[in-house]
Amino acid sequence: MNQTPQPATYRPATEIDTLMPDIGDPVAAAHFPQTILRYRNDRAAASVGLAGLSDEDWLAHFGRFAPLEGSLPRPLALRYHGHQFRHYNPDIGDGRGFLFAQLRDAGGRLLDLGTKGSGQTPYSRFGDGRLTLKGGVREILATEMLEALGVNTSKTFSIVETGEALERNDEPSPTRAAVMVRLSHSHVRIGSFQRAAFHDDKALLERLTDYALTRLYAETPGDNPPAQLLGRVVERTADLAASYMVAGFVHGVLNSDNINVTGESFDYGPWRFTPLWDAGFTAAYFDHAGLYAFGRQAEAIHWDVAQLAVSLRPLVEAEPLIAQLERFPALYGEAMQRRFCWRLGVEPGADPGPMIEAAVRGMVTTGTGIDRFFHDWHGGVARDGAAYGDAGWATFREAIAGFAAVPGARDHAYWADETPCSMHIEEVEAIWNAIDKDDDWTPLYAKVAAIRRMGEAHGDGPGVV
Repeated sequence: MNQTPQPATYRPATEIDTLMPDIGDPVAAAHFPQTILRYRNDRAAASVGLAGLSDEDWLAHFGRFAPLEGSLPRPLALRYHGHQFRHYNPDIGDGRGFLFAQLRDAGGRLLDLGTKGSGQTPYSRFGDGRLTLKGGVREILATEMLEALGVNTSKTFSIVETGEALERNDEPSPTRAAVMVRLSHSHVRIGSFQRAAFHDDKALLERLTDYALTRLYAETPGDNPPAQLLGRVVERTADLAASYMVAGFVHGVLNSDNINVTGESFDYGPWRFTPLWDAGFTAAYFDHAGLYAFGRQAEAIHWDVAQLAVSLRPLVEAEPLIAQLERFPALYGEAMQRRFCWRLGVEPGADPGPMIEAAVRGMVTTGTGIDRFFHDWHGGVARDGAAYGDAGWATFREAIAGFAAVPGARDHAYWADETPCSMHIEEVEAIWNAIDKDDDWTPLYAKVAAIRRMGEAHGDGPGVV
C-alpha cells in the first residue's frame, strides 16, 4: 500500500444501486446521546476529497449520518450468509453496521464508507447494534499497523464516542460505546455470493459477478465471467494470506463473510500480532481448535475462496473453477517471497525461498521476535550491535549474503532506533487503559504517529497482484 495516497477531489458514487433491491435493506442510524469526535483519519479522507470537512460537518456525516451529497440517500444494511468456523449460517448480514456512502479516489477506484456500531438492523438478531469504544480503538491500531506493513487493508476513517454504556459478557462492563466508519474497497463478500446461491438466485449471482468485475476490478467480462472473477479473488486472497504471515498478524475470524471479493483485509475483532513465529498462535479465545491460527491462515482463506467457487457453480461448469482454485498454493508461495523480501528491504533475486526458510528457522529455534528480526536485518545486513552470531542463524547468515539491499534501504532515521515499532497485546491494553481510566488519548495518537513513521521508513508497499 502507498503510505501517502494521492489527494483527490470528492467524487460521490452510487454503484451499489445496480444490485438493489436484492443486496441490502434501507435502514436508519441510531440516535446517540452524544457525538464526541475521537479520531479522524485525514490521510484517508484526503484520498477521497473529504479532508476539508470541519469537525462539525464531520460529526454530522459520521456521527449522525447525514447523507454525503450525491452519494447514497439512505444507508443500506447488506445481506449475506457465510461459513462461521466452517459451519454455514444463513441468519447473518449487517447486524451493527451499514454501507453509508460510495465514492472514488484519485485513480477512479470505487470505495465504500461502511460503519460498525451504527445501530440495529433487520440482521441484528439479539444484538444491540453497538460497538465498544475499545473495539474502535483496537481497529485503529490494527489498520494503521497493517497499512504500515504493506497489507491491503481497510482504513479506520472515523471514531465517534456516543455517550452510551454497553454491557458485554467478554470484557469489563459497563463499557463506553462508539460508532466507527471504515473506508474500504467494497463490502461485497464471499458470503454475498453464498446467499444468492443458497436462494438459487442465478440472476443475482450473474449481477454480483458483473458488479465485481466491472466496478471493483475495472475489467470487461470475458467468455467465462465467473471463472474470471474467481481467478482475481484467488490472486488477491493468496497475496492477503502471505501479507498476514509476513506482518506476523492473526486476523482471528477468517469466516467467509469476513472475506471480501477484492481480497482486502477488513472487519477486525479479536486480532493479535504474534510476538514469535509460532504457527499455533491464535487470536480468538473461542478458537479452541486453532482453526484460524497464525500458521493456518492460508488454509483458511483458501477454504473460504473454495466456497465462492461452490457458489458460482450454478453459472458455470466445475473444471474452470477448479483450475482457478488450484492456482492458490503457488500464488501464495510467490507472494510470501515477494512480501518477505520487501519487509526485509532486499531485492528478491533469483530464488529467495531457501533464505526465507532459513530466516523462519532462525526465528523459531532462537526465539527471536518477528519485529526484532526484520528491524535488525533490514537491508540484508545485521544492525550494529545485533547478536546473530550463534549457530541458530548460521544458515541464514550464509543465505542473506547473496541478496542486495534495495536502494536507500536504511536511509530513514527509524532504522537507527534501538527498538522496533510493534503492536502486541500488552501495548494495546496499555493504550486502552489510559483512555478508559484517565480519558488520556495521548498514547493512542502517539502510537499512530510512530506507526506511520515506521510506514514511511518501509516506503511504498509491495502492492497487490
